[in-house]
Amino acid sequence: MDAKTNTKKATLTVDGKSVDFPVLSGSVGPDVIDIGKLYAQTGMFTYDPGFTSTGSCDSKITYIDGDAGILLYRGYPIEQLAEKGDFLETCYLLLYGELPTPLQKKDFDDRVTRHTMVHEQMARFFQGFRRDAHPMAVMVASVGALAAFYNDSTDISDPKQRMIASMRMIAKIPTLAAMAFKYNIGQPFVYPKNSLSFAANFLNMCFAVPCEDYKINPVLAEALDKIFILHADHEQNASTSTVRIAGSSGANPFACIAAGIACLWGPAHGGANEAALAMLAEIGSVDKIPEFIKKVKDKDSKVRLMGFGHRVYKNYDPRAKIMQQMCHKVLKETGHANDPLLPIALELEKIALSDPYFIDRKLYPNVDFYSGITLKAMGFPTSMFTVLFAVARTVGWISQWSEMIQDPHQKIGRPRQLYSGATSRDYVDIGKRK
Repeated sequence: MDAKTNTKKATLTVDGKSVDFPVLSGSVGPDVIDIGKLYAQTGMFTYDPGFTSTGSCDSKITYIDGDAGILLYRGYPIEQLAEKGDFLETCYLLLYGELPTPLQKKDFDDRVTRHTMVHEQMARFFQGFRRDAHPMAVMVASVGALAAFYNDSTDISDPKQRMIASMRMIAKIPTLAAMAFKYNIGQPFVYPKNSLSFAANFLNMCFAVPCEDYKINPVLAEALDKIFILHADHEQNASTSTVRIAGSSGANPFACIAAGIACLWGPAHGGANEAALAMLAEIGSVDKIPEFIKKVKDKDSKVRLMGFGHRVYKNYDPRAKIMQQMCHKVLKETGHANDPLLPIALELEKIALSDPYFIDRKLYPNVDFYSGITLKAMGFPTSMFTVLFAVARTVGWISQWSEMIQDPHQKIGRPRQLYSGATSRDYVDIGKRK
């Protein structure tokens, strides 16, 4: 269902002159005012820092109701997808719009599996990085470099090439992520195994070594698969908007996804789970929580409660409930059930859900609160947390990019500005300047 013009109109009155603008309705969610002709009719722009009140596109992929704590992929609740499906099924859903039949699922899984290997010259490409390079820096460079290795799928006007590029990135970015991890810790690269599931294959590439067999733990594989599902897409967030804006210029898909990874690297976006883990470590023990909470409530203090609250969700993040359950399973399975950070996390959650200060401000635990503890227990260092986020979000970025390419109303991204600098002035020769 496309956005439809509502019978309602919005009227803007400036200096006694009134102009009407159409109101559009989607299939669900708030109506929007179409201000596409605002400048032509009034000579004015809107001013909306962060675009928090601006709809930049018409999308059918993901819907969030932050007040109700709802997240839907193509209409399906995230809770159902995480409980009943797997990550590659979610990938198919985001890409094609419908859940696959058994035959479609098998074909899709096979296609992804056959694309997991990267060109052998990529190994030499990695040797150009310092050993202590941050894995996200390696990801930005290596994903962007895919256009140089696979330039037979960079013509965005060709639907077949677009799909080949999409499949390649879903399959190869996990391989590049595992290579970035191995390179960082000084271990040899491990090739993908076609006999393993998507999540199990990623664990094997990260933790197997040539000198001995690595046994896949099904609990960890299931947890990682769910983490990937929970992070697959999240509407028009900063990195997704970055991918769309990059794509609006006609840039090749590999460059667009590399741009999304670069944006995700920001601590305010993809680094939130790492920040939450650092906060728990800084608190140190349960008995120090009251002192920490006191600092959080002090408006003159710079101490922040990380992993709580969300830019969009004004209720309990639906992903956090699923992540909490997986966190306990992973901690029990890995022998980290006595992890000193878990009691701190649970006590903080209890306080946040009962203290009027946090309830009034709607600072509920979000998915980042538990995912950092879970990934730590699985053996990933904090430098890899955002990389794993990028692996999961790749399919969302690609789906959004593909939708944008096919949107006949899409234009090159070109935000306007409120200029507050110097007005026109004449150049002064350097010898005459004081």
